[in-house]
Amino acid sequence: MAKKVVATLKSKDAEKYAKVIRAVRSPKTGAYIFKEDIVPESEVKALLKK
Repeated sequence: MAKKVVATLKSKDAEKYAKVIRAVRSPKTGAYIFKEDIVPESEVKALLKK
Protein backbone atom coordinates (compact mmCIF):
# COMPACT_ATOMS: atom_id res chain seq x y z
CA MET A 1 0.00 0.00 0.00
CA ALA A 2 2.79 2.44 0.82
CA LYS A 3 4.29 1.93 -2.61
CA LYS A 4 1.04 3.03 -4.27
CA VAL A 5 0.86 6.19 -2.17
CA VAL A 6 4.45 7.15 -2.94
CA ALA A 7 3.97 6.39 -6.63
CA THR A 8 0.90 8.64 -6.88
CA LEU A 9 2.67 11.53 -5.15
CA LYS A 10 5.47 11.62 -7.72
CA SER A 11 5.07 13.74 -10.81
CA LYS A 12 7.35 16.15 -12.65
CA ASP A 13 5.49 19.29 -11.56
CA ALA A 14 4.62 18.15 -8.05
CA GLU A 15 6.32 19.22 -4.87
CA LYS A 16 8.57 16.68 -3.16
CA TYR A 17 7.03 14.91 -0.19
CA ALA A 18 8.53 13.19 2.83
CA LYS A 19 7.11 10.59 5.16
CA VAL A 20 7.58 11.62 8.79
CA ILE A 21 7.24 9.05 11.56
CA ARG A 22 7.11 10.48 15.09
CA ALA A 23 7.03 8.74 18.46
CA VAL A 24 4.35 10.35 20.62
CA ARG A 25 3.51 9.46 24.20
CA SER A 26 -0.08 8.35 24.77
CA PRO A 27 -1.88 10.43 27.42
CA LYS A 28 -3.92 7.41 28.61
CA THR A 29 -1.30 4.69 29.02
CA GLY A 30 2.00 6.56 28.85
CA ALA A 31 3.24 4.18 26.17
CA TYR A 32 4.74 5.47 22.94
CA ILE A 33 2.69 5.36 19.76
CA PHE A 34 3.89 6.17 16.27
CA LYS A 35 2.25 8.82 14.08
CA GLU A 36 2.92 8.79 10.34
CA ASP A 37 2.41 11.85 8.15
CA ILE A 38 3.17 12.57 4.51
CA VAL A 39 4.02 16.26 4.21
CA PRO A 40 5.85 18.50 1.73
CA GLU A 41 9.60 18.62 2.37
CA SER A 42 9.38 22.33 3.15
CA GLU A 43 7.12 21.65 6.17
CA VAL A 44 9.10 18.81 7.77
CA LYS A 45 11.04 20.96 10.24
CA ALA A 46 7.89 22.82 11.33
CA LEU A 47 6.09 19.53 11.94
CA LEU A 48 8.94 18.10 14.02
CA LYS A 49 9.11 21.23 16.23
CA LYS A 50 5.57 20.55 17.54
